[in-house]
Amino acid sequence: MQKKSKISLKDFNSFGVDVTSTDFNIANSEKDVINFLKKTNFKSPIILGGGTNVLFKTNIEKSILKIQIKGIKVLNETSQHIQISVGAGEVWNNLVDWCVNKDYGGFENLSLIPGNVGSAPIQNIGAYGVELKDTFISCKAICIDTGSLKIFENKECNFSYRSSIFKEDLKNKFIISNVTFKLTKRNHKLNYSYDPLKNYLIENNIHYPSIKDISKSVKKIRSSKLPDPKNLGNCGSFFKNPIINKLEFKKVQKKTENIPYYNISKNEIKIPAAWLIEKCGFKGIKDGNTGTHEKHALIIINRGKASGNEIFNFSQKIKNTVLKKFNILLEEEVNIIEN
Repeated sequence: MQKKSKISLKDFNSFGVDVTSTDFNIANSEKDVINFLKKTNFKSPIILGGGTNVLFKTNIEKSILKIQIKGIKVLNETSQHIQISVGAGEVWNNLVDWCVNKDYGGFENLSLIPGNVGSAPIQNIGAYGVELKDTFISCKAICIDTGSLKIFENKECNFSYRSSIFKEDLKNKFIISNVTFKLTKRNHKLNYSYDPLKNYLIENNIHYPSIKDISKSVKKIRSSKLPDPKNLGNCGSFFKNPIINKLEFKKVQKKTENIPYYNISKNEIKIPAAWLIEKCGFKGIKDGNTGTHEKHALIIINRGKASGNEIFNFSQKIKNTVLKKFNILLEEEVNIIEN
């Protein structure tokens, strides 16, 4: 366990917001986490993973616990599948690359998603037609109130679009320490039905893609659209793509021509948040030290010296404008953190 009494969090959040923490702790094992909880009388800390999906609004006086539990271990292996156990502190894209290089299938569409493994189930991360829940077996988590360990199987996690039980009913109740996945070793079920990925493969004459082909293609697509946080502070998509029922969608459709949408179920429609934001005139605009990216309206950026409050206030301006124009309420995908 490492502890620092005062530290800048600028290098610990991909927005690059320069706030300070007066109680910053790093846990390298489950034992570290449990000992930390005991010392703090099981008070709920702010849990920090890779810092790629958080916005610090202010300086933080509350205890921060950064999870850096490492390790990839093979649990079970057959001719068809392999099960691996992964520490919550492993960088997600490093895990994806490790699997792709070994020709383990299941993660290739999730290439280049920022963040750490422990945060992935909380968000049920997804991209290009694939979600984490598709390969997730279980996770081990530590109860903040008691310090006890619990295993959560796939069905118990209540996975949904960019959400899980850890973001809803059990928010701030458990700390994920380890995640178990099941991947394919052969007869991979490749998914390249999502239009941007399918079109990229066709344009590059890749008609029978491998796992590596899909991973490389996803990286190329993402890199062409998304700014690198090292060069321009951001957390990727700031808002979720809204899901509304068909009756509500028909009302919006009557007022708005050519609105893009995806059928999620018999009664649900998903609308691209980026399209809504762009139609409200927010794509590529500057607003003080913040704004939206020129290539993607869904990405709010720090132009260098933006405060957390400045970024948050700008996000609410977008949210309120979309609500007024389309009667659709956007929901933040980024976690807003303050004292």
